[in-house]
Amino acid sequence: MKQVKDEDIKNSGRYKEDSGLTRERCLEAMEFIRRQVDRNLQTFQDTFPSEASTNLVYRQTGNTEWTPAFWTGMLWLAYETTGDAKYRAAAEGQLDSYRRRVEERRYTDTHDLGFLYTLSCVASYKLIGSEEAKTLAVQAADLLMERYWDKAGIIQAWGNLQDPRQQGRIIIDCLMNLPLLYWASDVTGNPKYKAAAESHARKSAEHLIREDASSYHTFYMDIASGLPKYGSTAQGHADDSCWSRGQAWGIYGFPLSYRYTGDDRYLQLTSRLANYFLNRLPQDEVCYWDLVFTEGDEERDSSAAAIAVCGLIEYAKHLPLTDPLKRLYENAALRILKSLIDHYMTWHVPESNGILLHAVYSKPGGNGVDECCIWGDYYMYEALVRVTRDWKPYW
Repeated sequence: MKQVKDEDIKNSGRYKEDSGLTRERCLEAMEFIRRQVDRNLQTFQDTFPSEASTNLVYRQTGNTEWTPAFWTGMLWLAYETTGDAKYRAAAEGQLDSYRRRVEERRYTDTHDLGFLYTLSCVASYKLIGSEEAKTLAVQAADLLMERYWDKAGIIQAWGNLQDPRQQGRIIIDCLMNLPLLYWASDVTGNPKYKAAAESHARKSAEHLIREDASSYHTFYMDIASGLPKYGSTAQGHADDSCWSRGQAWGIYGFPLSYRYTGDDRYLQLTSRLANYFLNRLPQDEVCYWDLVFTEGDEERDSSAAAIAVCGLIEYAKHLPLTDPLKRLYENAALRILKSLIDHYMTWHVPESNGILLHAVYSKPGGNGVDECCIWGDYYMYEALVRVTRDWKPYW
């Protein structure tokens, strides 16, 4: 992997102090989320929440986008943390939708099969041992493998594989789709899935991460020669800026690859990405939608903050107990989480069926700006589960 600058944490003193976040406050937030899940159980029994809310209310949609499993994943988190069978029944009731999607190859021209089938089917298999869910998840991994370009060593993000305008495009989000492939190798004994995931993770580190530890959202590879072409953005402020959610995907995605590969370079890279992210947070610790903004009236992205919290916690758990950075990154995660709990949840917005306010789906596209975003809600729930118990990730 190439050399990436480590700019250290410029104001590390604030992360050496206790965050002030208590277990009781986290449990209170989890209870509020559970009530919101209960509120939505009937509405989204046979449908799914839209990617982003409209006027802070999620619309009903089918299993067509990249986001349905964030709702299913919340059902599994609710079941795991309460033991209440109604959440398990609700999650299992959606399995047929995921079966149709993968078996009929509906809306499967995407790398986001990892998001979709990890939080729905892998979670089901890990929690209740569902063989049916296991089979569907392996089938999804096989579809994901169809997007692997061997010469370039990457998994193409989205779009028709035969369209030359889209060929060879990777995006940083895909780091979160790789656990489906690592898991598939574990349960099938076939090393091909892990080999593809490892290759993609290495290529992502090499080309999506800049030398200053910021990240591109997207990068294009030549699928014939395997040579790199250029980086750009789809949802960031500019091609040379650093989209906050993309940086957060990196902070979470690389430690997940470390967990499956044991390659220490992913941890070293994560610390650099995390430092870059933390150094650009405003006073209340919740990032703007692009890290080029550190003050002013631009929108925040609470969903990126929630993802980063999960990533920081995952990263810190792999550091030795004697490493002073372990507590520093844990405190950073807790400070961000406390701000989200205190200032960004829908506690006092009764008309909303979401959880996290002030998220941004795509500012350039004018889509889901200053709304709730369903992945932000999921990662907020996951973050709270992580800090209140010894959680075994679905990823």
